[in-house]
Amino acid sequence: MSRDFFGKTVLVAGGTGGLGREVSLAFVASGAQVVVTWRHEKELLALKESAGDAASRVAGFSVDVTDAQQTSELARQILSEWGRLDVLVNTVGGYAGGTPLWKLEPEVVERMLSLNLRAGYALAKAVVPAMIARKSGAIVNVAAKAAWDHAAGASAYAASKAAAVALMDSLAADLAGTGVRVNSILPSIIDTAANRAAMPGADFARWPRPEEIARVVLFLASDEARVVHGAAIPVFGNG
Repeated sequence: MSRDFFGKTVLVAGGTGGLGREVSLAFVASGAQVVVTWRHEKELLALKESAGDAASRVAGFSVDVTDAQQTSELARQILSEWGRLDVLVNTVGGYAGGTPLWKLEPEVVERMLSLNLRAGYALAKAVVPAMIARKSGAIVNVAAKAAWDHAAGASAYAASKAAAVALMDSLAADLAGTGVRVNSILPSIIDTAANRAAMPGADFARWPRPEEIARVVLFLASDEARVVHGAAIPVFGNG
C-alpha cells in the first residue's frame, strides 16, 4: 500500500486557501494531477509558483462550488481533460460566531449552510457517479470540531458543520460496497494567518497546522486507509 498518487487526478475544492493550499501541494508532491477551485486568481498563481517544477500538474477553475450545476460542469471538464477523478477533498467553508441565535440574521444562517453544507452536497453529487463507474475513489470532507462541540454564539456554524458530518456519514452508507470511500475530518482552530490575526492573544502552538492536517487528508485518500470508511476524524492539535 502506498500514499503515492502518480497517475491519479485529485480535486481540491478551495484548493488555494489556507488549508486547501497545503492539501494541494501535498498531493502535487505525491505525484497527483491536482485540480483546484479558486476565488482569487492571485492565490492560484501563488500556488503554482509554490509547486515549482510540478506547476504543470496544477490546474484551476473559478467555480461556485455551492452551485450543483457548476460543480457538475466542473466534473465533466475534469473527466474530459484527464479521463478520471480519483479523489475529492472539500476544504471550502466559512465561519460566523459571536451572536446568540435570537439575534442571528437569516442571511448569516444561509451563508453558513451554503458554505459548510451545500458545497459538500454539490461536489459529492458531481463526482460520485464517475467514481462508482470506476469502482474506486475517495472523498474527504473538512468539517470542524464545532460539529461536536457546540459553543455559545456559534449556532449556525455548529449546525452547518454537524449537518455536513451527517451528510457524509449517510453518503458513506449509500456507497458501501462500491469501492468509493467517504470520510470527514474535524479540525479545531487551524493555524492560519487569518486566524492568528483574528485571535492575536491565542496560543498558536496548540492549533493544528495546515500541513499537519494535509498529511491526515492524504492518508485518508490513500490505499493505506482502504478500511476507513464513514469516519469523522478529530484533528484538534493540542488545544
